[in-house]
Amino acid sequence: MACTRHTAIGVLTAWLAIVGTTALPLVASAQQADQAAIQEIIVTATKREANLQDVPFSVSATSQDQIRNSGAVDIVDLARNIAGFAIADLGPGQSQMAIRGISSGQVIRDQPGVKEQVGVYLDESPISVALFTPDLELFDLERFEVLRGPQGTLFGAGSESGTVRYITRQPQLGKTEVSLDASLETVSHGDEGGYLRAALNLPVTDVVAARLVGYWHHLPGFVDAITPIGPIGANSPSGFNVQKAINDGDRSGVRLAFLVKPSAELSITPRIMFQKLETNGYPRSDLYNILANPYTTTQPAVTIGSLQQYRQQHDGLTDDFTLGDVRVDYDTGPGTLTAIASFTHRNVLVARDATQLSGSVTFDVFGNVFTPNNPAGVRTNSELNDRTHLNVFSQEVRFASNGKQAIDWLVGGFFQHVGRRYGQDLPTPGYDALVAAGGFPFGPTDPAVPADTPFFSDLSYRLKQYAAFGEGTWHATDQWAVTAGLRYYKFNEDKFLNFDGWFTLPPTHVPGSTDSNGVSPRLIVSYKPISDVELSAQAARGFRLGGINDPLNIPLCSPVDLVVFGSQKNWKDEKTWNYELGAKTQWMDRRVTLNVAAFYADIKDLQATTTAGTCSSRIVFNVPTARSTGVEAELFARPTANWDFGISATVVDAKLTSSVTSTIPPAAGSPPGTPPTVVVVGGLADGNRLPTAPKTQAVGSVGYTMPVQGGTDFFASATIQYVGSSFSQFENEQPGWGQIGGDRVADPNAARLITYGGPLTAGVFNFNPELPSYTLANFRLGLKTDHWQLAAYINNISDKSAVLALDYERGRSARVGYLTNQPRTIGLYGSRTF
Repeated sequence: MACTRHTAIGVLTAWLAIVGTTALPLVASAQQADQAAIQEIIVTATKREANLQDVPFSVSATSQDQIRNSGAVDIVDLARNIAGFAIADLGPGQSQMAIRGISSGQVIRDQPGVKEQVGVYLDESPISVALFTPDLELFDLERFEVLRGPQGTLFGAGSESGTVRYITRQPQLGKTEVSLDASLETVSHGDEGGYLRAALNLPVTDVVAARLVGYWHHLPGFVDAITPIGPIGANSPSGFNVQKAINDGDRSGVRLAFLVKPSAELSITPRIMFQKLETNGYPRSDLYNILANPYTTTQPAVTIGSLQQYRQQHDGLTDDFTLGDVRVDYDTGPGTLTAIASFTHRNVLVARDATQLSGSVTFDVFGNVFTPNNPAGVRTNSELNDRTHLNVFSQEVRFASNGKQAIDWLVGGFFQHVGRRYGQDLPTPGYDALVAAGGFPFGPTDPAVPADTPFFSDLSYRLKQYAAFGEGTWHATDQWAVTAGLRYYKFNEDKFLNFDGWFTLPPTHVPGSTDSNGVSPRLIVSYKPISDVELSAQAARGFRLGGINDPLNIPLCSPVDLVVFGSQKNWKDEKTWNYELGAKTQWMDRRVTLNVAAFYADIKDLQATTTAGTCSSRIVFNVPTARSTGVEAELFARPTANWDFGISATVVDAKLTSSVTSTIPPAAGSPPGTPPTVVVVGGLADGNRLPTAPKTQAVGSVGYTMPVQGGTDFFASATIQYVGSSFSQFENEQPGWGQIGGDRVADPNAARLITYGGPLTAGVFNFNPELPSYTLANFRLGLKTDHWQLAAYINNISDKSAVLALDYERGRSARVGYLTNQPRTIGLYGSRTF
């Protein structure tokens, strides 16, 4: 870590003291005019500035102040405050988004070819990756926008169910501004955390301004690790230690942007950003582990408690994210020409303790070669390293009318080139000698594969995408408007796969390619019957690009699994038609805002991922049809200048409306006339819920502000968040899937119980694969002026351990655990602007 916990506490404490001592003497004059009215929010959801209430489809916009008052420190926290927006959280830097329940399940780390369903943008630059979308610091933002429903017309591939946008504060000419803030917090059952953040806006000349942002955020740990005592990889540990708060980490970054405005018509905004995220573990609570469980009799029995996991070696994530972009705007009079070019470079390393995974394979191979139930080498240290190297170049050019006529229009083109290299290696010291001693004298055949590496992969992807788009709005009258848009896209992807190592014999070297093209239209009709009320109806199509499946580990596959999974080479584009009715209204002199939308999404060729049975692979299938239907509502009220209330909620029913089946021929030796067997593949059954997203999600907030002396206000705010139940994967919904062991003939979906350390005292282990609903509450109070703020806060008041995702190895037989949230957190916050 960059600095120790005690150093961090000292720096943060000193900073908060400085904020406090400089703030108390200040007296600022706040603007009092029209305080009771809800402020107008300007968004750019249509790639032109517009009042949020005038955008004719469902959009959420959260300001920097609202983010802070809600207690959100990352996008996972933020999602709980936004109707229809859900995240499957595997830990910092590993989040997967879903909007309006449209999701095909949790993306696993070794699925680099899977594309995103939600487009994510930093201002105008696309940054989304299906699993490794950057976990950006929520600082120096104008707002955080969520555009619900397909946005394919203007935002393209990946925005099938919606688009998420971080809108940053831009450099300003003629203004010097310094903004500082810091927090210091302590976590129940864990350690301390906090952050230091600063932003500087500086005029360089009359036509040039710069904005520099920097931050450091220590992420507190709260999960303990049980670790073995004794020689590394010993067949039986002499005891166990407990390492405290192993999942801590640091997020730090810098962003530098310039505004160059040589004339009133021309502006140029170049920017460069770098962020580094490092964690020392994952927020996982283990339920079952073959190396540490209470059922063993010839290995030390271990009971894993709440907020605990078993691991033999360090694991964690490192993510280096670099973005360079430039935006050029030129006002020609009738319209504005805009060009945006961006380049993203990513290096991500996910290191995992895979000892239980490798050990489960070792047990299966050597269980009858060495001592039954205790074969040598099961506890040999094994680390799985997932490496992602990503380079993305994007270019968009568009020309938009300046909105001075009856028809507003926009046309443009888009190009993107993605180069991605993904690899895995499994260093397991002494493994070559182990397999040789067991009578298997072979190893990797590729000289590039290091010794003692039973698994190795190197996958290269090249994707090119071209698009042309246009959208226009005809303001037929003061009340009626019609918007129509269309996007044409074309893409091709090439992939080369290299697999080697003892676990993947024979070695595999496979090229692959896929391509497609299509259109994404949108039509919106809006009507304003009275002032501050707008009704709209919309039909829009979104899309998600297809891809190429990895080859199966054929030596591990059963004959049945070869039939079921062996023919799935590619998967097709996923497409969604969304039909929507909406109402945006304001009442009582704009003191009350009520926005409601009802939607029906018809999904074709849903890209669903499932485990390929015994093949130790994951395969994507296209499910012919699925649908998501629901209602979302947002109510904000400011009855007086002192009180603010807010309620946001969504109810979604998202499920498959078809099944994926496979026909298994009769086994050899079956009687003549035996019919084939038709099986449903991996939980992809008609009626099963779409995973990741809850059926119900709601948040309520209340804020109170009271003047205490000239320019100084006391404030207090509280939020309560409810997230309904969900599943991580389709396969989790199969009957009996939460069972390990037992009668697998009667319960064919149960996982195999590995008897390492046996005879075991129990022949079956059960857990709940459904992620239960949960409720969290946060509270904040303090003093503020226009220039400073001091606050105390408590997040997760009830100390609720929410289950955010299910995490398991080798089909549950090696390990099962839940990803969980941060426990009760109490902290202090201070900010100062100059």
